[in-house]
Amino acid sequence: MIFESQSSHDESRDEAERARRRAMTASLLVSFLMLVGKLTAASLTGSTAILSDAAESVIHLFATGFAGFSLWYASTPPDVEHPYGHGKVAYFASAVEGALILAAAVGIGWMAVQDLVTGADLRQLDVGLYLIGGLTAVNFALGKYLVRVGRRTNSLVLVSNGEHVLTDMWTSLGVIVGVGLVWGTGIRWLDPAVGLLVAANIVWTATGLLRRSVYGLMDEADWEASSALLDELGTAVEEGLIASFHQVRHRTSGDQVWIEYHLMFPGDMPIHEAHARSHEVEDRVDALFPDEDVHVTAHLEPRRHDEAHPDEHREPTDPLREVLR
Repeated sequence: MIFESQSSHDESRDEAERARRRAMTASLLVSFLMLVGKLTAASLTGSTAILSDAAESVIHLFATGFAGFSLWYASTPPDVEHPYGHGKVAYFASAVEGALILAAAVGIGWMAVQDLVTGADLRQLDVGLYLIGGLTAVNFALGKYLVRVGRRTNSLVLVSNGEHVLTDMWTSLGVIVGVGLVWGTGIRWLDPAVGLLVAANIVWTATGLLRRSVYGLMDEADWEASSALLDELGTAVEEGLIASFHQVRHRTSGDQVWIEYHLMFPGDMPIHEAHARSHEVEDRVDALFPDEDVHVTAHLEPRRHDEAHPDEHREPTDPLREVLR
């Protein structure tokens, strides 16, 4: 039964990995299509708003390529130099993508200001609108697909890439509205004004990606996960499965959760009994994270914890101790 369960778990992970690769391949192909299409529309129309949308797509293509590399690297198994695996690269990829988007926003804002001052030279706006409209529909479908697959497979890289695609889609919608107004009214300054709005929207997305990356790289704990973990260990104490616990820590790296804790048992309990109870607790903890690959490290101690250690023993800081009081 244990072997069947492990085999099923491995198959599930393999299927998730295949889904991630399919999604990233689609993202790369569509990113190239977006770039070619938007550059063509910008060349035909002379629109700053459309050119700013194309500039964002240039950044997105580079970011998607880096995200593809990160997705592959994060899936490689642990090695001697990286015993915890390579999942942290997902946060680094998200940070790079956020920084690139931010750089695009600065460039877009600069072009828009220049056109506000000098005036825009616009032409063939109807053709440009048709092109951007079709590309926007494709981007909407791709973005939703990437976010859905990323959340289902616990891939921050795909979720970040999908949110970037959806930002690109909203950017394109704003461009369509702005250029459509210019086409219908003849008010040319609306075109660079829309470019400035596009830049502001991109800045908002970029800061969100950067903030998420910092949280992940700093191992910020998810409070819901902390609460669920402490509740489960507390239940084990109430049932008499363990005497007490402390030194609880956990962190997430991609689709992997690493958990550490110290479990206390009666001093006269045989080690094989304490070990069996520890495994039961581990199974319960593992069930709290059904979609993640959980790694638990348990340290077993006697209930009279302080007396069991030598006088010079120094207990490390217990970050969640205050939560238990």
